[in-house]
Order: sequence, then C-alpha cells, then structure tokens
Amino acid sequence: MRTVLLLVSILINAVTCAQELEPRAYSPNPAGVNFVVAGYGQSTGGVLFDPSLPFSDVEARLSNAALGYGHTFGVFGRGVTALFAVPYVWGDISGNVGEDRRAISRSGLADTRFKLSINLLGGPALPPAEFAARKPDTTLGASLSIIAPTGEYDSSRLINIGSNRWAFKPELGISHPIGRLFLEASAGVWLFTANDEFFDGTRREQDPISALQVHVSYTFRPRLWIAADATYYEGGRTTVSGQRRGDLQANSRVGTTLALPIGQRQSLKFTWSDGASTRVGGDFTNYGIAWQYTWF
Repeated sequence: MRTVLLLVSILINAVTCAQELEPRAYSPNPAGVNFVVAGYGQSTGGVLFDPSLPFSDVEARLSNAALGYGHTFGVFGRGVTALFAVPYVWGDISGNVGEDRRAISRSGLADTRFKLSINLLGGPALPPAEFAARKPDTTLGASLSIIAPTGEYDSSRLINIGSNRWAFKPELGISHPIGRLFLEASAGVWLFTANDEFFDGTRREQDPISALQVHVSYTFRPRLWIAADATYYEGGRTTVSGQRRGDLQANSRVGTTLALPIGQRQSLKFTWSDGASTRVGGDFTNYGIAWQYTWF
C-alpha cells in the first residue's frame, strides 16, 4: 500500500490543478467591485494507473469548502481582477495492492490560491453605471494563478492535504459575444517548483501541465446564464529522487455551469464536470456550489 499511496498522492495533487473549468473567466467586470465567495465541492471517482502496475480499484472521495475575496480595479485604463481563496479539504482514499485492500483518511487546510487577471484588449476599466450601458465586445485577457504551499503537510506521510511546493499558471484567454451567446477559449500551463521534503527524505519534481479550455455560455438575462465547458490537459510526469514515473497525463473533461442571481448583490453558481477520457490520473466526477456577495 505504501507504493500505491505514493502514486495516488502524486496524481491527486496534479489533478486538482488541471481539472479546473472556469467559464466567464475573461468576461469584463466593472471597476471598484468587491466580492466574497463561499463554496463547497465534492470529487468522487477512481485513480487510473499504468496497467502493468499491481494496483486496482483505487477510489477517492474528496470534499472541500473554500472562502475567498476578490476586488476589481483599473490599471492604465485596463480592467483588473485580483482574488484569493483558502480551502479546507477532507476525504478518503482506498485501493488494492495485489489482494490487499487498504484505506486512509485526511482533513485540513489546503494550499492558498491567488489569481490576478487583466483585460489586454476590450474590457476597459469602467465604473458600474458606465459598464452597464456599454456594448459587449471581444475581450483578450491574461492571468496568473498562484498556489502557495500553506496547506497542512507532514513529510512523514505519503498522503497530505498540502503540496509543499509553489505552482504557477500563466494563461491567455479570449471571450467573444454573439448576441446572448459567449464563446470563450483559454490556454495556460501549470509550472511547479520541486518538493525537497517529499516522503522519507526524497525530492519530487513535476513536469509542466498544459491546459486548454473552451466554453459556450448563454445569457438569459443579466447575471443569469448557463455554460457548457470542456478542458484538455497534458503533461505532469513526475520524478522522485531521480526516478521517472510512468504517470504522464493526457486527459479531457466536460461539464456545465449555472449562475443564478439572488437579488441585486447575491448569486449562486452550480457546477458539474466529469472525465471524458482519462489516460492516467483522477477520473473524478465533480460537483460544486458557490455563494457570492458583491458590493461597491
């Protein structure tokens, strides 16, 4: 079970980054907006390995609750959004090694996430009144996501909530309105620093993970919309103390997102996604709900 937990740890840490689906990530927002977000999510499913390895029926059930804050502002006339979130994660993992069945549980604070995005073309920084009167147009944006190693971590354990490393994702995205439809696409790459305090004094490194996303959303009325989402991600092969692992990922996912306004300042967002194809890694079904409160 020691080896299977090592591989599960590697795969789950990688997949929590790459499996994200973010519709409307590059749609413009008015300047001077503050918002808090509280969310809950659940991921259930299997973890797939190279068929030559003696692991079978590896299952994970992971839950998370997160609290975040964001603010929009202008820089040289361009719209900018900054946000951060602190998640708490708990879950169970079980699997077979040969004929032996083992299980493990973990809970604790996970790594803090930050994101800074800017509209490079379209989406100028406008106050709320001017923003509401504007005509939607094509927006090209760039963002940088950062995952800081603030989560609970113990190098004597194979499975940890925190990753004990930094992760960075530079990304470009485009959003194009066609009537009530929004067509969106983004391309980015996750870059990881090494974990020099991996299990039993080893050093773990991970190759970059390239990720593509496409979204088609339909707006029924302001703040009420639904989106069809898809992503493909590839890479993430790991090296532990100089030994390359056979865990190259080349996976795809599909999902949907529904945003519902509640009055003028609140909204709910419901998300679902599932694996379309999984070569190696987590083949999870994800559900989520988030509440947002906005003020100027």
